[in-house]
Amino acid sequence: MSALGGDAHAAALRAFGKQHAGLRAIVIVSAHWQTRGEIRVTSWQNAPLVYDFGGFPDELYQIEYPASGDPALAARIAGAVPELKRGLDHGAWVPLRLAWPEAAIPVVQISLPHAPPADVFALGRQLRPLRDEGILVAGSGGIVHNLGLVHFADKNAGVDPWAAEFDRWVAGCVAEEDTESLFHYRTIGPHAAVAVPTPEHFEPIFVALGAAWPGEEVETVYQGFHYGNLSMRSFSLS
Repeated sequence: MSALGGDAHAAALRAFGKQHAGLRAIVIVSAHWQTRGEIRVTSWQNAPLVYDFGGFPDELYQIEYPASGDPALAARIAGAVPELKRGLDHGAWVPLRLAWPEAAIPVVQISLPHAPPADVFALGRQLRPLRDEGILVAGSGGIVHNLGLVHFADKNAGVDPWAAEFDRWVAGCVAEEDTESLFHYRTIGPHAAVAVPTPEHFEPIFVALGAAWPGEEVETVYQGFHYGNLSMRSFSLS
């Protein structure tokens, strides 16, 4: 539903997009494309969106985001298998559309490895040199994402304490560059089993952290929750 915009989260992403309007390209990893074994990379010039969700208002299925791909950039992702048919999933096109609605920046999506956090971090480290060329490396997921406990009837519901605590803990680890603790979030993160019942929404964070240079400043793009415990926290490292 955040794709419809009109709230503080959407405004924050749009402000971020305006600050970074001159990007050469965007390379993004989303929670909604996870693969085992070799990673995959979109290698098309143009492809339709993937509406990989159900039961939502019809207007969501009418949204378009006609960003071009960049096959030459995709070919530079070492070890990645080209994907010519799969379009951008909603984990990619929703935040991109909010931040860069003009769809003028080429986008390449890489699949999220079904692998330990350190290996996902290594993927980000592999992508890090691209940033020197004006290419943004993004991880799209959610720090707290448990749809079984979301208060769907009230977008502005009070924040559940367990969700707030885990969200604060992650933000603190990011600020302190404590990736080692984050690698072990399942065992040492407060309320991790509830906040992160499955890993795919949390672990794109390791791509972003791996792509960061040591000592980079953390900018909080947005901090807050929707529906009581769905963390919408967004941050950048630069």
